[in-house]
Amino acid sequence: MMKGAVARTSHSQVVGELGKAIIAGEFPVGATLPGDAEMEARFGVSRTVIREAMKTLAAKGLVVPRARIGTRVTPKDQWNLFDSDILTWHFAVGVDDVFLIHLSEIRLGFEPQAAALAARHATEADINQMMLLAVAMGDPEHTPETLALADLRFHLAVMDAARNPFMRTVGSLIEAALAGVFKLSSPAADRIKIGDVAANHMRIVEEIRRRDEDGARRAMENVIRVGRARITDALGNRPAGPA
Repeated sequence: MMKGAVARTSHSQVVGELGKAIIAGEFPVGATLPGDAEMEARFGVSRTVIREAMKTLAAKGLVVPRARIGTRVTPKDQWNLFDSDILTWHFAVGVDDVFLIHLSEIRLGFEPQAAALAARHATEADINQMMLLAVAMGDPEHTPETLALADLRFHLAVMDAARNPFMRTVGSLIEAALAGVFKLSSPAADRIKIGDVAANHMRIVEEIRRRDEDGARRAMENVIRVGRARITDALGNRPAGPA
């Protein structure tokens, strides 16, 4: 059992390091990855672990194996950006304004509609739970990590209340997006802002309780746009790198 656990840990490590290296451009699109022997030396793992890691990366759309050629990095439009690992790796290596705008746009395509569906389908128990989660976001003792978790729980609760199984599958997208937002700029550092965040989320629940689908949609749109503005401001205030 211990051997199996170590193998799984090694597999995750190799997948994570290679995934970030590909996204960071260490292995650019079209490049052929090093062979098994070089990979074994780089990571200190067996050939079996390397090959299983390559299968995982291929399933995520990052690489494609070619007979007698090797494993190549695929074009970016083939990467599965709905994969939570790929999104997390993007934030780990650094994202730009364009990536964040694209992420916000796709969230705007899903989450306001989920809020509207929740206004139509949510039970009283669902609504009460969402309100408790929204209120909990206003706790002044939140750290960036605990606030990010509270925010995630709220948004996933809205997805569940929509009663549409397809909505719930985009949970990994929301999770990675929120993690990235709070990593770059968390309102937990400002007690006034943390109250605003809670109030904006409570407004979503109030519209859902009123069964106002358009109101719920607009309230969710506002929350996503406020988050996008906060993270864009954070990126704009970063000190310039070396020339």
